[in-house]
Order: sequence, then structure tokens, then C-alpha cells
Amino acid sequence: MEIKNAWTKYSDKELEELESLNTAYKEFLNTGKTERECIEEIVRQAKEAGYKNLDDIIKKDKKLKAGDKVYSVWMKKSIAMFIIGKKPIEEGMNILGAHIDSPRLDIKQNPLYEDTELAYLDTHYYGGIKKYQWVTLPLAIHGVVVKTDGEVINIVIGEDENDPVLFISDLLIHLAQEQIEKKASKVIEGEDLNVIIGNRPLKGEEKDAVKKQILKLIKEKYGFEEEDFLSAELEVVPAGKARDAGMDRSMIMGYGQDDRVCAYTSLAAMLEFKKVNRTACCILVDKEEIGSVGATGMKSHFFENMVAEVLDRMGEYSELKLRRVLANSRMLSSDVSAAYDPTYASAFEKKNAAYFGKGIVFNKFTGSRGKSGSNDANAEYVALVRHIMEKHDVTYQTAELGKVDLGGGGTIAYILATYGMDVIDSGVAVLNMHAPWEVVSKADVYETKKGYMAFLTE
Repeated sequence: MEIKNAWTKYSDKELEELESLNTAYKEFLNTGKTERECIEEIVRQAKEAGYKNLDDIIKKDKKLKAGDKVYSVWMKKSIAMFIIGKKPIEEGMNILGAHIDSPRLDIKQNPLYEDTELAYLDTHYYGGIKKYQWVTLPLAIHGVVVKTDGEVINIVIGEDENDPVLFISDLLIHLAQEQIEKKASKVIEGEDLNVIIGNRPLKGEEKDAVKKQILKLIKEKYGFEEEDFLSAELEVVPAGKARDAGMDRSMIMGYGQDDRVCAYTSLAAMLEFKKVNRTACCILVDKEEIGSVGATGMKSHFFENMVAEVLDRMGEYSELKLRRVLANSRMLSSDVSAAYDPTYASAFEKKNAAYFGKGIVFNKFTGSRGKSGSNDANAEYVALVRHIMEKHDVTYQTAELGKVDLGGGGTIAYILATYGMDVIDSGVAVLNMHAPWEVVSKADVYETKKGYMAFLTE
């Protein structure tokens, strides 16, 4: 049962491929710090690889055939990609599914205020975070402001080396005796995650002069008013680029690797193929970190609708055939797993933990405690996945998310499983999961992409 570290098996050529993949992955992390930015980059790469917009196919009343590659974007935050296979689609698809949203701070709809000549933006955190990890960091704002006339203004502040950064303050240690006695969940309260954005008053103003200076700058540079925050989606994320980690450069530290590491490796695998036997599909969705809800989450009918559109373009649509396609499909629900951390060994069960450098991780089940909220793949499907990985020389491991009674987590796996298809969780082991800066092993990124390619081949 012992799994060798993947680094020990690579040839020089494989090491070159590994570094090339991880360099491209870092660029993806830097380019896509929000769901919208991820979708823009994914579409760009898909078009370069010959994918066509499914909406255009529908408008032009064109048909789809084996070898055709199409994509469909939903609300600029989710995407489904398809490669039509040689086999009848009714036999099912091979599906890779991941999410592109990550824990962060969202700017509230009425956020701007001044207190003792400091200007602030009020936030509401998104997803599961340790709130104390977000103070004193250099922060950036990414997102859009949509005006009532329909104009969309793209905002990125804090990423260029010449940009200012923003921050959330913390109490100095000299005065923090009471603070440090609090529980970690209470050291920083959610309502105190307020981003400091200015201190300079506008000349000639007496009341809220700093706030007015900020509004003046916003109007001059971006062309919107305070009221336009009402229809904005602005996300506060760590400022800075993903970087190599470790003196041996064996790891990557970056923001949003849960779950963009699985989204990118799924995308990279899809882009490698020109033809497939079984129709291949990649779903990259929003809202997983808050329960896969909403119109762009996996619980919406977006994916089902797109499969129906594909069937229609193939001249094969019927409600019964749609149900058969979904039920006969098999899926890798691509999400990250918790990497074993010796510093916090008491949280893990060593025999059933994921380790850096030991390849793609398969979680037969996730959920919490008594497998609550879990998919729990059947043994036959686990055996099939094992066979595929071993046939294609993919280094893989299996794991659970920590000790049984400590908690757990969920993915989109159980949602797709409701169609009756075979689903298992798979992905990359991550240290510092849900922290502003997460860490993965380059070897695991490489093996995960290999594993996804192997899955799509079969």
C-alpha cells in the first residue's frame, strides 16, 4: 500500500513538462482571481484550441458531429465544454467538474464610510475563512461595476507594482492582552473586516472629507458614483502573484488554488484532445464555496440545459435520451483534498491522509462525521478508476478529509450523482486550504492533469 513519491520517477523530459505545466498554471492563477476573470481566460484558451461558442452554433442552426468542440458560458461565471465523441452520446460522457470560486471578502452594496478621517469599505466574507488570517495583508480589489445604463466597468486595484494596495488593520500587540485571550473565531469579527482605502481629506470639505476624496478619485479614474456600488460585484483578494515555494521550487504558493488547481488541470486536459471515443465534458462552476447555490452554481439547471442543447444540435434530443446520457455518464468531481501537515498531525489519520508528491487524490467520500452530505462512490467505480490510473502510469493516492469526528467538507459530487451517474472526488492535495495563500506540490499538479487525460481517454 506504500506509494512512492512521484518526484523519484521522472525523466528529464517529464521534469520539463512538469515545469512547463506549472508555469502556465501560475499564470492562470495570476490572471483569474475571480470567477469572471477565470471564465475570460478559459474562453480565450478554448478558442485558441478550436472550440466554438455553442450559442453561435444554435443561432446559425448548425449541427454537431464527432470531433466538434464547443463551449457555453452562463452569466459570465460558469462554463461547460464538450468534445463530441465517436461513440453514441447515449452511452454517456466522461465528465470533469471543478469550481472556480474561492474564499474571499466581498464589498457590501453600501460600503463606503469614514471614521476619524480614515475611509473604509465594508465587507462580507464569502465561504469558509479564518477571519484573523485576512488582517495586515496587502489586498487587491477585482470585479465589475455595472451602471444603470448597462455600462460595465472592470476594476483591478492592487496588482500592478505601481498600484496602491489596501489592507485591514489589526490591534498592536502592546494593547492586545484582551484580544489574544479570545477564541480564534472571535479574535477578528466579521463586521470588523473593513478595508482601509484612504486617509487624505478633500480640500475645502469639512464633513466626510476623506470619503469625498475617495469618491472624487473613483469618479475621475473609473467613472462611477457612490450609488453604483449597489450594482457592483467587487471582490477583495490577496494582492500579488503565485510564486514557486521551497528552496527546491517544488511547490506553488498562491491565492485561490481551492479549486482553481483542479479547474486548470481539467481545462489543460480537455485542451490536449482533438478527438475522443466517449464524449468528453468539462464543467467549471461558481458558488461551490457557499453550497453550489444560485443560477451559476452546480445546483442550477445550467449543465442539464447545455447537454440538452448539445443533443438537439446532434439531432438526437428527447427527454428520455437526455436522462440516459446523464445516467450513463461517469465523472471525476475535481476538488482539492487536505494535505497531511505534520505540524497538525492530530487532525489527520495517517493511513488515510493525502500527501504532497504522491499524486492525484481520490476521495471515495467526503461529507462530515458520519459521511453526512457525501456522494460515496461505489466499489465498482473505484475499481474502474484505479484500473485507468494504473493503465496510464498515473501516480495516485486515496484519502479522507481528516479524522472522522473533526469535521469535513463537501464538493459538487453529490449533485451530479443525483442523475444516477458514477461520481468520485479527485484532485490535488493542498496545504493552508482556504487561507489567503495556499500551497500545492508541482508533482501533484502534473499527475492530476495526467490522471484527467487518462480518464478522458477511456
